[in-house]
Amino acid sequence: MKGVLNLVSVGPGFADLIVPRAEAALRDSDVIVAYELYLRWIEPWLANKEIHTPPLTQERERALLAIEKARNGAKVALISSGDIGIYAMAALAFDEMREDDEYDVNVIPGITSASACASLLGSPLSHDFATLSLSDLLCPWDWIEQRGRHIAEADLACVLYNVQSAGRSQGVYRILNIMLESKMPQTLCGVVRNAYRPGQEVSIYRLDELPSLQFDMLTTIVIGNRFTRRKRGFIFTPRGYNAWEPAAAELVTQDLPEQALWVFSGTSDGNALASRLAGQGYPVVVSTATGYGGEIAARHCTGVSIWVGQQGVEARRQALQHHQARGLIDATHPYASLMSEQLMGLSKSLGIPYLRYERASSFSAATGLLCGSAEQAAEQAIARGKRIFLATGSKDLAAFLKAPGAGECEWFVRLTPEPEFIQRAIDLGVPRSHICAMQGPFSQAFNEALWRDWAINCVVTKDSGDAGGYQAKAAAAQALAIPLLVIQRPKLTYPLITSSFDEVVKHAQTWQHPA
Repeated sequence: MKGVLNLVSVGPGFADLIVPRAEAALRDSDVIVAYELYLRWIEPWLANKEIHTPPLTQERERALLAIEKARNGAKVALISSGDIGIYAMAALAFDEMREDDEYDVNVIPGITSASACASLLGSPLSHDFATLSLSDLLCPWDWIEQRGRHIAEADLACVLYNVQSAGRSQGVYRILNIMLESKMPQTLCGVVRNAYRPGQEVSIYRLDELPSLQFDMLTTIVIGNRFTRRKRGFIFTPRGYNAWEPAAAELVTQDLPEQALWVFSGTSDGNALASRLAGQGYPVVVSTATGYGGEIAARHCTGVSIWVGQQGVEARRQALQHHQARGLIDATHPYASLMSEQLMGLSKSLGIPYLRYERASSFSAATGLLCGSAEQAAEQAIARGKRIFLATGSKDLAAFLKAPGAGECEWFVRLTPEPEFIQRAIDLGVPRSHICAMQGPFSQAFNEALWRDWAINCVVTKDSGDAGGYQAKAAAAQALAIPLLVIQRPKLTYPLITSSFDEVVKHAQTWQHPA
């Protein structure tokens, strides 16, 4: 009797998402070969079947067993979740078949993890997209990084499979940082855990928020592109792009000076440094990530040119090359570690001198409790207070509001008055009445009045230095007897660093544009 090998897809896990053709194949099969978990989903069609369940790590053994049964004349269903032809069992089955095998083969498609997760998020994959597995069991990690880099450079929407496991804890963060090299930080993304299964969780974040999160093998990450939008709690990518933004090569045609000192700023002292350099007679370009930062730079920096926008690494590379930058001064915020890493990389690859200007630390053990990360600060804050004030900016909000036990606390935040930052806080569940959207720094008196009025009993901030108002926050917390938790600055190895304007000027005097 001629055998049959049915390669059956059973979707994400709910019986009502199993396609009728898969149901028919299950009814018609005498033998079922599956990972044991999948049996729960196909239980209505298992009566009187011969069932085999090799464990999760024995995928090839499952394929060989199914093939052996089909060669012996049985009607066999080899089961896979999602679509059996996408990161699943079909390829293993075809790999083990022989050309002279005579059993029939039927491949039954199913709902993939990508499409299941996308449906819960809205419609983020409505235009060109890619999928990328982060498992290096069957693919070298160098290849995974290379493919991730190409996806990011093309600004494709993408779905990340096999995101994180105990043995692969850091790879996802490497890929997310690669995405941030070319994609905009505000790119909308979705994180879905247990799609269409018990314990389902669906959340929307910005791309630059994802590196602060923890994931697992039950998580799928969907990353949008520059056109992906938010509406009614969903995200979607328009089918047609009616307002194409300029490519990186077109961004460098702006009227900017040649052989200028490029100051990457966004801080008050960075702007003051740019003005100091311009006063020395140097052509200066101040680069800021946001329009608001550009407006502040334009008001406070005299004699400089402003380059505004959250351009990726390639746009910065082309701009620095095109305008023959004399030197690159990294005066970004002390916690903008990703930007500093990118600027150091550009300096090295382009042969442009790099100098890190970083305001001096104001922290001392007498003023607060130092925490090694936002996650550690969240754990400490939840243990110490119930009405917690976050003066940490918008980027790390998810690390606090999604932390274990966060729901037992009330959260209050102070943010730069950018609409997207305010919306981010609202989307994470911060009530509008708990948001203070103002440009700092703030005085001790202002902090005391605000925290007293809100009955705050724990404050979390960063080691932002005097220019960032750290001393005023520390003094206010001490006056109110409120615990002050301070997130430690990132530790990077800079080729050259100073906290002195005079030292920056001295180095600039020695820089000559490379031939």
